[in-house]
Amino acid sequence: MMNTVSKFLCAGLLLAAAAPPAVSADADYPRRPIRVVVAFPAGGSADIVGRLVTQKVSEMSGYNFVVENRPGAGGNLAFDAVASAAPDGYTVLFSTPGIAINPSLYSKVSYKIGDFKAISLVGEAPLVLLARPSLGVTSVDELVKSSQASPDAIRFASSGNGSSSHLAAEVLRTMTGLQYLHVPYRGGGAAMTDVVGQQLDITVQPISESLPFIRNGSLVALGQTGRERSSIAPDIPTIEETGVQGYASTTWYMLLGPAGLSQDVMATLAEKFDQALRQPDLRDRLQGIGVNLINGGPDQAQAFLDSETVRWEKLVQAARIQID
Repeated sequence: MMNTVSKFLCAGLLLAAAAPPAVSADADYPRRPIRVVVAFPAGGSADIVGRLVTQKVSEMSGYNFVVENRPGAGGNLAFDAVASAAPDGYTVLFSTPGIAINPSLYSKVSYKIGDFKAISLVGEAPLVLLARPSLGVTSVDELVKSSQASPDAIRFASSGNGSSSHLAAEVLRTMTGLQYLHVPYRGGGAAMTDVVGQQLDITVQPISESLPFIRNGSLVALGQTGRERSSIAPDIPTIEETGVQGYASTTWYMLLGPAGLSQDVMATLAEKFDQALRQPDLRDRLQGIGVNLINGGPDQAQAFLDSETVRWEKLVQAARIQID
């Protein structure tokens, strides 16, 4: 007679034989389009870089990416949407530094850095400080002196509260005593258009988008915000070179997902982005618009994100700025 233990063993073997082989829940990822949320309007640098990279990944992998532009609240609308999304790999964020800045800049945000997993650090790019020609300044020093002579007379158009554009100017204000009235826009394109149209006086924008206006004389470049001159504009000095020692403020581009994202999905996306960013044609296109390629995987991207969060917390506190 079969004892109780033998009965259970036999039953277990029968069930195991009948059951389908175990597979990873993510083995067939992705089964549908992947939504890539961008915190700025179409046509801005984050949108352009995000579309270039995801298009190349799509060409190489067959994955279908849908870019969703969700501007507003300094990027917080986009950040909140991804932080609260299902961590299944079908909603990811293509972010600029705002994600690391806003927890310190805003009195209250719904997300925290721990709500995200960094997947791929694409690269970084300098911005450029620009003035309308009729303002009559050709250097950072002249701008600072002019602004101090008439406080709040200089009207600064940023890409939005908490944007790289906004914070680059705030850091410069802290270091030089620059005075201005801040006018935030919902994207860099509109801000630059109004400075070109002389409705406002200065702005800080990505160098690639600014060059046509600099070259045709519509805007005056006062200095690049990076630590080194951009290869696409080697004739424009850095702000540090103009005399503001230690100044540097760049924008960067990173792919992130919700914190609960599985290691399998994260590794899959990281691998596909790495393969795309190694392609000479994509590298050339990104470098051609002023992006310094980094191509860091999840560990490097996460370490960078954490360090930027700490760095910007100190800078925001030093600048004594907060947005309600």
